Amino acid sequence: MRDMDAVRVALLREVLAGTEWLDTTRRFGGALRGAVVAHGGGPLLVGTAAYEPWHLAAHLVDEAAWSGTPELAPTLVRHRARASDPAHLAVGLGRLAAVRRGETVLVVAPMAPEPDLLEQVHDARRAGATVFALDAGDRELAALAHEGLVVPPEAEVDLDVVQHLVSAAAGVSVGV
Repeated sequence: MRDMDAVRVALLREVLAGTEWLDTTRRFGGALRGAVVAHGGGPLLVGTAAYEPWHLAAHLVDEAAWSGTPELAPTLVRHRARASDPAHLAVGLGRLAAVRRGETVLVVAPMAPEPDLLEQVHDARRAGATVFALDAGDRELAALAHEGLVVPPEAEVDLDVVQHLVSAAAGVSVGV
């Protein structure tokens, strides 16, 4: 599986050569890696009520294993988590309220995040979390984020492609 993902990312990089996407995703992925490695714990990965970022979660788990950087493995924070869900799927939005200084929150929002999610992200930032946003250009989310990567609906790439590139970039050590 690793070889197939590596081939896909290499093809994406070839197709996107000469665009800003490679540098932008490398910067964002590198900043994400730096934030989680410095803290020693994986990002809290949260989407909107309508979109759970399973795809990015899976790729970050893979990159954590392949790069030898367990700190990249995220905790998927879900809007409708139930106590009866398997442990890795049972983390609800209450986890954002328990954020401690130095933790990282990564918000993936292909559409405008709900006001209650924005409020929880704001509270997490005030508690000392570093906030990353991968979204379609929501101004309120951008104001909360320390690092942001906007994928506008009219972009030549979609959110899924950018998630591949970000996760691959996060798996690369600085200077490699």
